[in-house]
Amino acid sequence: MARLPSAERRRQLTEAAIRAMTRDGVPRTTTRSIAAEAGVSLSVFHYCFESKQELLESVITTITGHYVTLVREALRPRDTLRETVRAGFQAYWDHVSAHPGEHMLTYELTQYALREPGFEHLARRQYVMYQDTYADLIEQLRLSMRFELTVPVPVLARYLAAMTDGLTLNFLVLGDDAAWTNILDTITDHVAGLVREEVTTPNP
Repeated sequence: MARLPSAERRRQLTEAAIRAMTRDGVPRTTTRSIAAEAGVSLSVFHYCFESKQELLESVITTITGHYVTLVREALRPRDTLRETVRAGFQAYWDHVSAHPGEHMLTYELTQYALREPGFEHLARRQYVMYQDTYADLIEQLRLSMRFELTVPVPVLARYLAAMTDGLTLNFLVLGDDAAWTNILDTITDHVAGLVREEVTTPNP
């Protein structure tokens, strides 16, 4: 077995945990099964992660990173703010459609953390991370396209986190149909309508 840097080995084990948990569910996934999925010994797992809490936190962060990278790239400025926002939502939705099991896992992780004594803080950290991620994306877009909002960034970030969370769960329950395009369009129009004015640079 090739020796890998610790950070790379942690990444390997985290991705293996995501695959195993998506397939088998969180309660039935053991450290032994994760090590087997990654093709490493159990001692390597315990060297990389001191606790199951640490592993679950890594899993939550990594899953979020999977789609945030795509959304960030999609938010490159286009001709209009609406087109830019719509592209960001579409990038997220494409990931949900392509990886429903991974998104289902995020809800299972939340429920597991809330029910398991001593793990409750992971659920809170998970949802705070969602809000912080949206706040970061909003600021990135606001600075690149130079506009102001009618609501504070933290308020919009929490709203978007709650909205996409509910929308994703609806998709997982109801499945794919033509309605989702219209729903994403409606959300986009709502967000674009929260822009008060574009900031212009004064002439020298």
